[in-house]
Amino acid sequence: MDRIAQIKQFLEKTPNDSFLKHALALEYIKLNDDQAARQLFEELLAHEPGYVGSYYHLGKLLERLGERDAAISTYEKGMEMAKAGNERHAYNELQSAYEDLIY
Repeated sequence: MDRIAQIKQFLEKTPNDSFLKHALALEYIKLNDDQAARQLFEELLAHEPGYVGSYYHLGKLLERLGERDAAISTYEKGMEMAKAGNERHAYNELQSAYEDLIY
């Protein structure tokens, strides 16, 4: 069974598992299925806005799609959530991606 099928099988049992949704979105990115990945990241962050690792990947995906303003907004929200959760490493990664994009 491939990884996507495995993750989907796990998600059937725990459909709101943020880790599994994040993992599945990353698998879709590997397959260049940006729309499926985007949908999962957005769904995940709507359900669990404190899952800061997904902001970085969603922001990068939006950059690739040419949606600069949406990427900036995603990085800003991610930095806000990382700061609130005292997640310095995630904050620094998001800030770096944000600054690379705007400067």
